[in-house]
Amino acid sequence: MKISKKNLPFIGLSSLVLLTSSFATAADMSGMDHSGMDMSDMDHSGMDMSDMDMSGMDHSGMDMSGDMSDMDHSGMDMSGDMSDMDHSGMDMSGDMSDMDHSGMDMSGDMSDMDHSGMDMSGDMSGMDHSGMDMSGDMSGMDHSGMDMSGDMSGMDHSGMDMSGDMSGMDHSGMDMSGMDHGSMDMSGMQGGQPPADARSPDYSNGVPYGQYGKPMMMGSMPLWGVSVDDLGYQFDEDQINFEATGWYGTDSNRIRLRTEGSAQTKDDKEIDSLSSLAYWKPLSIFWNGEAGVAYDTENDNAALMAGIVGTAPYFIETDARAYLYTDGQLRLDLGAEYEWRLDQHWVVIPEVGLTAFSKDDHDNGITKGFNEMEAEVRLTYETFSRQLAPYVGVSYETALGKARGQRRQENESVDSSSLTAGVKFWF
Repeated sequence: MKISKKNLPFIGLSSLVLLTSSFATAADMSGMDHSGMDMSDMDHSGMDMSDMDMSGMDHSGMDMSGDMSDMDHSGMDMSGDMSDMDHSGMDMSGDMSDMDHSGMDMSGDMSDMDHSGMDMSGDMSGMDHSGMDMSGDMSGMDHSGMDMSGDMSGMDHSGMDMSGDMSGMDHSGMDMSGMDHGSMDMSGMQGGQPPADARSPDYSNGVPYGQYGKPMMMGSMPLWGVSVDDLGYQFDEDQINFEATGWYGTDSNRIRLRTEGSAQTKDDKEIDSLSSLAYWKPLSIFWNGEAGVAYDTENDNAALMAGIVGTAPYFIETDARAYLYTDGQLRLDLGAEYEWRLDQHWVVIPEVGLTAFSKDDHDNGITKGFNEMEAEVRLTYETFSRQLAPYVGVSYETALGKARGQRRQENESVDSSSLTAGVKFWF
C-alpha cells in the first residue's frame, strides 16, 4: 500500500491530538459514569490513581453484583482528590469473598464522599483490609444509607490505618452485622487509646470480692472510724470538755459508741459524762436513726436511748436524743451546728444545745422542763486534708426556767462564759 508523503504531517498531528486527549481523559475522571460497569475478575493490584482528579465521579448506578472473589487491590493507590465522589446507588451485592485491599492507599482527600445508598449485601467474607491506609481527610463522608448486611465474616482489618481526619462521617444507617474489627487501629479517633490500667480484666476496678465470689460494692464493705468533735479547755471554768464518736459497720448498718461531758481540773477533779452504745441506720437521704443503751455518770443511772441525727435545711447539722432512765426520768437533748467556711481552711462553727427533763430531781439539781442552754462559737483552721483542726472560741452557758431559781438557792452561778481552745480531728 502506497502512502503519499504529503499526508504524513497530517497523520502525525492527528495521532498527537488523540494521544493528548486520551491522557487528559485518564487524568480527569470527574463526572465519570460507571453505572453499568461489570468488574468481575478485575485486577487492580498495580493501579495508580494518585494524580487523578476523581472529584465529582458518579458511581450511583454502578453494578458490582457479579462474582468479585479474588479481586486484588493490594497495590491500588487512591491518594488523589476523591472529594464529592458519589457511591449512593452502587450495588456491591455480589460475591466479594477473598478480595485483597491489604496495600490499598486511600490517604487522599475523600471528604464529602457519598456512600448513602451503597449496597454491600453480598458475600464479603475473607476480604483483607490489613494494610489499608485511610489516613487522608475523610471528614464529611456519608455512609448513612449504606447496606452492609451481607456475609462479612472473616474480613481482616487488623492492620488498617484510620489515623486521618474522619470527623463528620455519617454511619447512622450503616448495617455492619458480622464484621470482625478485632485488631483495627483507631488511634487517630477522638479520645485516643485508654491507659493500660483503665479497667481491671475482671471488671472489678479494684473492689475486692465478697464471700460469694461476686464484686462487693463500697457501701457493703464494713469500715470503721473515730471522730473527736471537741477536745478543748475552758479557761474560766478550769475544765476540759470532750465529745467523741467511734463506729463500725457499713453505710446501711453501724454500731456507734458515743461519749460527751467534762472533766474538772481542780478540787475533786470530777468527771461528768453521758455515754451510749447504739445501733445506727439511715432513715432517709438526710436523716439517720439511733437506738441503744446509755449511762450517765452525773446521776449514776442507766437509760434506754433513741435519737435522730441529720442535716436540716441550709446545711444545719441537727441531733435530737431522748434518754429514759431506770427511775422513770426522761431527758431530751437537742443540738444544732453550722459550718461557715471563710476559705478552704478557716471555718467558723457556731453551735447551740438545749437540755430538758420530764420531772424534778432536786438531789441532782434537775427541774422539770428546760434546764440549761449551752452556746459556743469556734474559729477553726483545718489542716492535713481537714482531718485535724485546732480552734479557739467563746462559750456561754445559762440556766433556764425553774433551774435558775434553784441555782440561786444553792449559791451557784446562773450564767457563765469562758474562752476555749482545743482541737477536733477524725481518722
